[in-house]
This record gives sequence, C-alpha cells and structure tokens, in this order.
Amino acid sequence: MDRRQRKTRESIFRAFTELLNKKTYTKITVQDIIDTADIGRTTFYTHFETKDDLLKSLCTEIFEHVFSEDSGKEKTHDFSDEHDTRALITHILYHLQEHMDVLPGILSGESGEVFMLTFKEHLKELFAHSGKTRASFVPQDYMLNHMVCDFAETVKWWSKNPQYTPEEISAFFLETTPLFE
Repeated sequence: MDRRQRKTRESIFRAFTELLNKKTYTKITVQDIIDTADIGRTTFYTHFETKDDLLKSLCTEIFEHVFSEDSGKEKTHDFSDEHDTRALITHILYHLQEHMDVLPGILSGESGEVFMLTFKEHLKELFAHSGKTRASFVPQDYMLNHMVCDFAETVKWWSKNPQYTPEEISAFFLETTPLFE
C-alpha cells in the first residue's frame, strides 16, 4: 500500500471512529463515513466493500498491534524482559489504552459484537499458550473459556472506567481470575 492509500485508509478509520463516538454502529451510514472523511464514494469502496468490512478491518488493525509478538520497549511501557502472564496482560492493556478514545464507541451495539468475537479469538489463542494453569478437576477448555470471557468483559468494563491504569486492571483481573500459577 502506498503512502496516499495509507493516508486515505487512516482518514476513513478516523472518520469511522469519530462517528462511533457520536452514534451507534447501526445508525452510521457509508455516506456518513464518506462525508466525515471528506472522500468520494468510489474511494471508500476502493478500500472497503461494506461498512461491516470497515469494522472488521479496524478490529484487525487494533488486534495486530495489540497482539504483536514484539513486546519490546515502547514509548509508554517496556515488557521486553518480562514474559509472565501479568506482563503479557498488562502489555495488551497498554495497547488497548491507546485506543481508549474509540473503544466505548466500538463496544456499543453490533460493532461491539464483532469486536468482542475477534478479541476473544485472539485471547483464546494467547491464553492457551501463555502458561500452565493450576491443576484442577475443572476441564482445561472450560478454564480457558472462563479466562477469555472474564478478560474480555474486564476490558469492556475498563472502557467505561478509564481512570484505572493498565497495571491496576491487570491486578484486578488476576486477583479475581487466579487461573495461572
């Protein structure tokens, strides 16, 4: 993708997230996005087939960054030397915090269902490989499902209570969901 295409795509994402903070996903039209991004209809459809495609692409962009394998030093945090569950969760939360201005809008209505479905898929893969769970009579897949759902709902709650830091949210989550050794 060349520079011009990236700028146009970023403009569309920005317009879409701005609109999500003002109205529900179902009330946003492609025309609203086009007007807010100040682009032509053909330009929109060159990048996205539908509004749903735009939403899925936005989620993918967020999650590719959030769940990147590289947990190196960044402007707001450095987990390059830490590889335990707490560090992993806190690292994810720092990346989600960067999108806190748009999360409440994305998480509302139908767009929230798409976001949460994609988020849970990523979490399931991540948590399945992140450590050894405590021995228990509870089936492993149940424990994994519990942790994924609990963390996803924690993020949803945090989007409505953004005054907490990623470290605090991580501590809250691990204190109430002590599934890892």
